[in-house]
Amino acid sequence: MSDAWTVALLMGGIVLLGASVQRLTGMGFALVAAPGLVLLLGPAQGVVLCNGGAGVISAIGLAASWRRVRLAAMLPLVIAAACTVPLGSWVAARLPEPWLLAGIGAAVCVAVVFVMRGVRVPALRARRGAVAAGAASGFMNSSAGVGGPAVSLYALNAGWTAAEFVPNAQFYGVVVNAFSLAAKPLPHLTAQSWTTITTALISGAAIGQFLAAHTNEHQAKRAVQWLALAGGATTLAKGLWTL
Repeated sequence: MSDAWTVALLMGGIVLLGASVQRLTGMGFALVAAPGLVLLLGPAQGVVLCNGGAGVISAIGLAASWRRVRLAAMLPLVIAAACTVPLGSWVAARLPEPWLLAGIGAAVCVAVVFVMRGVRVPALRARRGAVAAGAASGFMNSSAGVGGPAVSLYALNAGWTAAEFVPNAQFYGVVVNAFSLAAKPLPHLTAQSWTTITTALISGAAIGQFLAAHTNEHQAKRAVQWLALAGGATTLAKGLWTL
């Protein structure tokens, strides 16, 4: 098997897992896929591909739930994210690769730990909380590919239910990843890679939808979090090793 096909299949596997996770739990594509894609393609192309995949899988989920999106509540998040996405892209383009790997790994680990512990932050409430969460999310999404945890923490502190969170998180994922993609060039991949990634996204969405009807939601989210933590730690270790 050629190196091109090996890379394509590895990317497909990572994207398949991320897409399945997001359709199963409502979030998690970036947390699961970002470390693997960054290690495989490098920080620049890995983050861009993660932004694209997360945006597509969010759009697939949003197609069935857009009527439940709370546009008024999401507006401060989206505007704040739009303001910090260019800064995240600027920082990512100027950091040496080892530092960027270490930063992405650390960001994933810290974000997962905060979400796992259900951190309560009084400042992350009402409109000011939405602005702070959106600003942090936009920067992290554009620089490291992991913008979801900041929004999750805002939703937790704002008292959103899971039914409220999922459609709004999908809407936010579409918008913020569109912003992030607009700020960067698309990755240079082979035709095999694009075909495999597209197939993996569609298949992952179908698998996640099936598993959602047969899996305990709490256990699934906890497994995703541990998987993301392992990936983040691996990326952090590689960045520190190559410094």
